[in-house]
Amino acid sequence: MLTHDPAIWLKDLLLNLGLGYRMASVLSTAGLVLIVLLFAWLSNLIAKTIIRTIVIRVVKRTTSVWDDIFFEQKVFTRLSHLAPALVIWLMAGWALKDYPYWLTDVRRLTYGYMLVAGAVVIISFIESWYRIYLTLPISKHRPIKGYVQIAKIIVVLIFSLLIFSVLFRKDVTTIIAGLGVMASVIMLIFKDAILGLIASLQLSANKMVKTGDWITIPGREIDGEVEDITLTTVKIRNFDNTILTVPTYSLVKESFQNWIGMQESGVRHIKRSIFIDMKSIKPADTRVLEKTGKYALFKDYFERSEDGGKILIRQKNSKKPDYFSTGDLTNLGIFRMYAEVYLRSLPLIDNTRPVIVRHRDLAGNGLPLQVYAFCSKTDLVSYENVQSEIFERLLAMLNEFDLKVYQQPTGDDVLSLSGNKMNN
Repeated sequence: MLTHDPAIWLKDLLLNLGLGYRMASVLSTAGLVLIVLLFAWLSNLIAKTIIRTIVIRVVKRTTSVWDDIFFEQKVFTRLSHLAPALVIWLMAGWALKDYPYWLTDVRRLTYGYMLVAGAVVIISFIESWYRIYLTLPISKHRPIKGYVQIAKIIVVLIFSLLIFSVLFRKDVTTIIAGLGVMASVIMLIFKDAILGLIASLQLSANKMVKTGDWITIPGREIDGEVEDITLTTVKIRNFDNTILTVPTYSLVKESFQNWIGMQESGVRHIKRSIFIDMKSIKPADTRVLEKTGKYALFKDYFERSEDGGKILIRQKNSKKPDYFSTGDLTNLGIFRMYAEVYLRSLPLIDNTRPVIVRHRDLAGNGLPLQVYAFCSKTDLVSYENVQSEIFERLLAMLNEFDLKVYQQPTGDDVLSLSGNKMNN
């Protein structure tokens, strides 16, 4: 008898070939399963082709980069994975007519696959919006990668619970209750992720650090640029091009130095000391005082006058008080004046900010004479060159003011002293 049902027709064909009923049933079912799988594969191919064709046409017609990003992240093309799942879901009853107890398991697995495909699409959608956010100017000051990772984790967690519920026929509330019992184990496993989550929120909310910032963490020998901030780690490229990673929560737990303020201000701080041998400090004699008239810097900025037998040095055409409050000058005082005037004359020193040459507390290694100024070059090479040139000049001029640099005795000094004693 003729029939329009391919399943019955295939089984009858196998029976007419002399096969037993059980073997005919198994082979016909296997054939039908292969047909369903073929239709599922074709449906995926057709759906992907149609979606890709439509999306490409739309993307080409628009000038916005948003749709380009969605296309690159395959948000729409990944929807094609739902097509084979629907084919299997609808045709499984026809293919497994002789094995109904398999039908439930197949549909359960198909449902799980649909949930996985849905999770992948949602994660791609989230990643696409994050890529779009990175094209906006605000992304340079407000990194949200930690929030994006949190959203992805939430999506994975929710869909994992649903898939587990479908596959094992458990209620979601029962699964959550079981996870509550295992809370201590979960906390131990996801300790870094939880600490990183809290740290990411603090770093972002307080604008402590972002990608591209130059940071220094002395305790970890880190001095470089932040390349990436994730939920659990921060990747930093040191200036020697080595890559270092630290836990995200360590930036909240430990102190670190962020140089972004210096970079945004356009100036970089110079604060370095020359250690003066205190035995070389003395009242300024006539020869040292003549330095104020010898150097062009002094001629351009300062003039000398006498008041009650004391020498006063004041800035030309200025209402500021005398540079020295008394006429009791020392060679170090004259040198301080020279160093400050020299710094103010340099085009790469910002004169709108403090320029000071000052003493620091004694530490047994001579008298620290500190230069405090701001360089208008912030890049490392230019800044170090300017700073080096300043101190090379100052060190070279110390002898002109009868000053000496303090330095620890070396082996040669000891040998020289011993030789002198032997000669005497």
